[in-house]
Amino acid sequence: MAPEIAQIVDAVRTRQRFVVSSHARPDGDAIGSQLAMVYALRALGKHVAVVNADAAPATLMALPGVPEIQIAPRVEGTYDAALIMECGDLSRTGVTGLDASFVINIDHHPGNTRYGHINWFDARAAACAEMVFDVVRALGVPLSLEIATHVYVAILTDTGSFHYSSLSPRTFDICRQLLEAGVDPARIARQVFDDNTPSRLRLSGAVLSGMRLDPSGRIAVIYLDREMARAAGGTYDDTEGVINQPLTVNEIQAVIFFKKTEGDEYRVSLRSKGDIDIGAIAKEFGGGGHRNAAGCTVVGALESLQTTLIEKVGRAIEWTAS
Repeated sequence: MAPEIAQIVDAVRTRQRFVVSSHARPDGDAIGSQLAMVYALRALGKHVAVVNADAAPATLMALPGVPEIQIAPRVEGTYDAALIMECGDLSRTGVTGLDASFVINIDHHPGNTRYGHINWFDARAAACAEMVFDVVRALGVPLSLEIATHVYVAILTDTGSFHYSSLSPRTFDICRQLLEAGVDPARIARQVFDDNTPSRLRLSGAVLSGMRLDPSGRIAVIYLDREMARAAGGTYDDTEGVINQPLTVNEIQAVIFFKKTEGDEYRVSLRSKGDIDIGAIAKEFGGGGHRNAAGCTVVGALESLQTTLIEKVGRAIEWTAS
């Protein structure tokens, strides 16, 4: 057992009231890691609250426990410990008051600032939920269907449906145990990826129809603003997964997705194939993520921002090819 796991187990066993949180705009790994831990803590008779700054993606709302997540800018009440999942910096939660408790920081993103009283960082984990799985096992909690479901959803989504280079034999060994616990991978895949609506399809079509390629044909750039979303009858949440579509083209090695927020501010999502490290690029702009999936927020003129990011991604592609 890693020493950090032993510290976490001791901290859990000696405390009763917990609050669990993760980064703003939570993805499948954030939600899955949180709720797997929540169900494990409750199995031990602990009192647990889950507080996030933003709601879970619509495709995850039917999963057990997701509707119970509190959406709030601040933690209310007193807790013995705060468990923070896959969050490089406490401020990224978007939730204040978490530092009033004993903080346990569990993360697999490079650049973690080690803000907790206990810090467990493992960049080798394909998803934070792999680390949660280890904690659950170390606590001696039986692998219930709820826990197994959330760990599986987290791994499935954070590996891009088992597409990214972060995969390891351990990933598949964990998934084997999750299936033995009752997880139905076909049903979960349909629930997470095949729950489209007409507005989502229209909006995805609008985004992809505006796609442009850099001169090399290896980088796709897509764009969305709120006017486009309203015209399609959808919302920004309806573009979940659309960034991965250009990567199905053999020649395209990376995708840059600009979502306009307010004024000259844009939320940028980045995806890549193989060893192309776009996580390092996102970090340059104050963001973060993984080698193949990352994001950041940028401010400025759109055309200039696109040129800058295309150049940086292009250099990352060239470096990988050299």
